[in-house]
Amino acid sequence: MSHGTMLHVINHPLIDHYLTRIRDVNTSCARFRELVGLVGKLLAYEATRNLKQEEVEIQTPMEKWVGKRLKNTVCIVPILRAGIGFSDAIVALYPDAHIGHIGVYRDEEKMVPVEYYKSLPKQIGEEPVLLVDPMLATGGSAIAGVDMLKKYGCKNLRFICLIAAPEGIEAFHIAHPDVPIYTAAVDRELDANKYILPGLGDAGDRIFGTMDEKC
Repeated sequence: MSHGTMLHVINHPLIDHYLTRIRDVNTSCARFRELVGLVGKLLAYEATRNLKQEEVEIQTPMEKWVGKRLKNTVCIVPILRAGIGFSDAIVALYPDAHIGHIGVYRDEEKMVPVEYYKSLPKQIGEEPVLLVDPMLATGGSAIAGVDMLKKYGCKNLRFICLIAAPEGIEAFHIAHPDVPIYTAAVDRELDANKYILPGLGDAGDRIFGTMDEKC
């Protein structure tokens, strides 16, 4: 599997440290949410290195100065529901960002994504868009999300996830070879139920405390 510059695995000691805690079954929901947010910020930082800038003249307390600012407002679109827990921290990096939401769930029998909700800013087609979801397993939800965004005219897209499976990466880049993936890790494989191994369990359940085990 080779996708060149379209797959970015962000290597950093802090990401390795946080991701180890995230994977740990003994990590509490509160700590899990906090760590997911921290890694999300680091991934978004890297994913937005090439955003367009423009010069602007300002007045410092001492003199006039020409600095730089983002040329366009960023739009952040989490895939519900786990994407919400991932995107909140990313929004903190971009307090002026526009926020959209896409609802996709996995049909457990057919193992396919089902779209059930969307709410997107009217100007989304004119902005850089960060589509975020903690997991890239089969790739179905991410592919469906990009499909939807492209229908609304989005051309400047980036997908951000905590961890990804090789199968999901392959499917995503076959469907959308023009959209880069930013992730903290590429895991080994999917199991028979299409869960990532070694993975971190169900990200939504661990973020929202809806698993059967004590959170």
